Amino acid sequence: MAKIKLEYLWLDGYFPTQNLRSKTKVEEHENFKGTLEEIGNWSFDGSSTRQAEGGSSDCLLVPVAIYPDPERVNGWLVMTEVMNADGTPHVSNGRATIDDDNDDFWFGFEQEYFIMDTKTQLPLGFPVGGYPAPQGMYYCSVGGKNTHGRDLVEEHADLCIAAGLNFEGINQEVACGQWEFQLFAKGAKLAGDELWIARYLLDRLTEKYGYYIEYHPKPLGKDMDWNGSGMHANFSNSTLRTCGSKETYEAICEAFRPVVKEHIEVYGEFNDQRLTGKHETAAITDFSYGISDRGASIRIPLITVNKGWKGWLEDRRPASNGDPYKIAARIIKTVKSAKI
Repeated sequence: MAKIKLEYLWLDGYFPTQNLRSKTKVEEHENFKGTLEEIGNWSFDGSSTRQAEGGSSDCLLVPVAIYPDPERVNGWLVMTEVMNADGTPHVSNGRATIDDDNDDFWFGFEQEYFIMDTKTQLPLGFPVGGYPAPQGMYYCSVGGKNTHGRDLVEEHADLCIAAGLNFEGINQEVACGQWEFQLFAKGAKLAGDELWIARYLLDRLTEKYGYYIEYHPKPLGKDMDWNGSGMHANFSNSTLRTCGSKETYEAICEAFRPVVKEHIEVYGEFNDQRLTGKHETAAITDFSYGISDRGASIRIPLITVNKGWKGWLEDRRPASNGDPYKIAARIIKTVKSAKI
């Protein structure tokens, strides 16, 4: 028998921006294979996470995905859903609202973020009491003058790949100290699971660097001439992947027009500071779509058009602090409502 460490992860009840929580269970197993069938549910004190009252504080953690933990000996990362004591989904459980049981929807998320120095409370590369050179040379840069935080970013990429995530890439972003990673999954729930696991690995990694990750979509202030951080949602279903029809794509895009408010409500807190119509964004009150248009609400990728209108769409509005579960759930609901 060997002892294994199971790190149970869940989202708390803070609103509108939930936080990751986790705790470790040590169990004895013989020939553990790393499957959900081998582990059980757990519970936690919901009164400490804004998910229950003190007089009836137990909430259930139900495992939904498991990955090897690349930083622990005999360690595993367990993504869970929060359930009420009676087994029904907790009100904070965005994963349970996703209507994609057949995994017809594929999602690729582009997670932008700033790496912050815990001592200065500033993004890497920012001098105390001043500013670095204006943005322009930071995007996809190389060299110590314009590139900051590469060691952490490279180590995070290695950890995600070692954990078995479908990790697709990294790049420095437009602002100083700003980076991005990309994940893709066939299935909306799986895409959300993997993004939260990747965020957990990134946040935990900062503990040994003296950094922290800032997911606020406009951490440098809404009036500053610096790009904000988004989490662009690339999505498709079997219709978008195979239809070969410009009219079908336009009908799906038009389905988003009357529900702008409903999407913005779940696309992340403080997103009004980022979606200003500047810095590669559409205004938060507007809705637009266009081929290869990074200033539109929804971009139709050029490669989709070149393949005969077979591919995917990119919703550029989600903020970097958005919940991928809630974002995916809302996108799926809208796509399914399209009159095609």
